Amino acid sequence: MRRARWAAAGPFVVLGLVFPTYFVRVPTLRTAFGLSDGQLGLLLMLPALAGLIAMQLAGRLVARFGSGAVVRGATAVLPAAMLGIPLAPTPVALAAVLVLFGAVDGFVDVGMNVHAVAVERALGRPIMSSCHAAFSVTAVVSTVGGGVALRASTSLTGHVALVAAAALPIALVSGRHLLPWSAERAGSGGAGGSGAVPAAPAAPVVAASRRVRRRDGWTPRVLRLGALATAVMVCEGAVGSWSGIFLHDEIGASWAAASLGYVGFNVCHAGGRLLGDRLTSRFGPGALVRAGGAAGALGLAVVVAGRGLPVVVAGFTLLGLGLSVLLPVLLSVAGHAAHDAAAAIADVGTLTYTGVLLGPVLVGASAQAIGLTATFGAVLVLLLLALAAGVGATRPDGDP
Repeated sequence: MRRARWAAAGPFVVLGLVFPTYFVRVPTLRTAFGLSDGQLGLLLMLPALAGLIAMQLAGRLVARFGSGAVVRGATAVLPAAMLGIPLAPTPVALAAVLVLFGAVDGFVDVGMNVHAVAVERALGRPIMSSCHAAFSVTAVVSTVGGGVALRASTSLTGHVALVAAAALPIALVSGRHLLPWSAERAGSGGAGGSGAVPAAPAAPVVAASRRVRRRDGWTPRVLRLGALATAVMVCEGAVGSWSGIFLHDEIGASWAAASLGYVGFNVCHAGGRLLGDRLTSRFGPGALVRAGGAAGALGLAVVVAGRGLPVVVAGFTLLGLGLSVLLPVLLSVAGHAAHDAAAAIADVGTLTYTGVLLGPVLVGASAQAIGLTATFGAVLVLLLLALAAGVGATRPDGDP
């Protein structure tokens, strides 16, 4: 179990290595393939759309073969799929590789979160936040490494090959120690006292029955948890895409200083996830979601109403701290509360991917229509509404 607990973080580390490398190299792709901004935008939508579709299939594969098997296969394929990006000979071939890349990510995303739920049940304590922290910390390191590679004029193929060479051994080694399918099917009777399992602690993590799958489906609880997770991802996407522009255009910061908002957000986002499991064990998921949501909303309110660079940067920092624990806790609650954790996490993941896909686009359209300050105010309203609808679903007696 000790090996399985640490192995559960392996897929998150692999994603933290792979995806920042892809995002850092997007401008290189545009130059290498001679793409227009419109063509690039269409290509960048393909991985997210493929991931959305793959998530629906991933729940069925996990139910049939277990999350460990799905994670082992998908995390081994993901670095190879990334390596295919610079090797694609034409834009059409690149599109096909990006579809594969996004689909494999969808399998990894569902499988690794379902497996984390299985380990939580077996251990009787939460680990989801620390797994997501592994992604956040690795992503920061990978992003910095990508900047160094760009400054050193490392070729796209060379950079991607180095990252793939680092990610593949992690995928293979962690995959060896993931829980067997029998553990996921058996459930656990010892998890009820940790506060991490809000309902049905003895239910199996993976249910193969089609009847169970239909009974779970898009339940009110899944919809409420998914709506809150989607709002969280819209907030995170808005900060990632627009915080620098906001600080530059609305506050008058230099471009160098404008990056401090996102830096502060990311540092506290990663730090909060490192503490999330202890806080969940001590206070329970419902209390943590309420506290994190309140801190995030307060931070975003400071961003909207604040004047001066230090105050607004502090607002983005508090927003990162508040949001840090929400997504891991929401996914954990969804997995523990459902008869079929794979189906519930796939459904919640579908909604969150929608937020990732549409959030920055909607924020940009809104900023052009009503201005960026008012747009961040609208995002704050969205977060508050989602909190009002979703907090109750994190309680053990929440809607089924």
